[in-house]
Amino acid sequence: MSRVLEAVENLAPERIIDRILSESHGKPCLTCSFQVEDMIVLHLLRQHLPDIPVVFLETGYHFLETYAYRDRMTELWNLNVINASARQTVAEQESQFGILNQTDPTRCCQLRKVEPLLEVLEPFEVWFTGLRREQSPTRRNLQVIEQHTLPGGKVLQKISPLAFWTWPQVWQYTIDQKIEYLSLYDKGYRSIGCAPCTAIPADGADPRSGRWSGAKLECGIHTFSKPAEPA
Repeated sequence: MSRVLEAVENLAPERIIDRILSESHGKPCLTCSFQVEDMIVLHLLRQHLPDIPVVFLETGYHFLETYAYRDRMTELWNLNVINASARQTVAEQESQFGILNQTDPTRCCQLRKVEPLLEVLEPFEVWFTGLRREQSPTRRNLQVIEQHTLPGGKVLQKISPLAFWTWPQVWQYTIDQKIEYLSLYDKGYRSIGCAPCTAIPADGADPRSGRWSGAKLECGIHTFSKPAEPA
């Protein structure tokens, strides 16, 4: 892996993916919320691995448009989607705890996103994401290659091929490759998660400022990563 770390920042996303897949023998997956960045990484990965596992965090709170788009693209691209769900249904959770996305959104994210993801990642060694530094101040120091430690101690290689891309680059690729995108972008959304916790950001505001009414910027699934160290 140390060879991959050298000068990886200067490589195009497709070259990053080429090198990771050629030099890593671990089982890869992609976490995908079906936002444009994730669809670009998926588009690139499918050129090598058409059946790569695509992990979707099925919180039960997504926009109807997100579910419809997920299902449409799953059929169109013949995707190998893994729906990672919480142990409780939405109804069961709300019956026990009330509406956590209103009273304690951090706990809601922990139950419906973080815990299901950490469980589903266990069989994998390489985790691809669509994260970008420009998305949020909390992602400013995002590295293309990071290490993510699971609760049991297993360390994954976490790869963000678009880390250094800008918003115009994201849309240029989407248009050039004729990738169908989630219709919510046309309504002004810039960062799309669960419907109760996602709003359209103000003009000029941080793309993720519309998440959780600005109370926080991360759900918690990316907070245990750190820059990878050369072997």
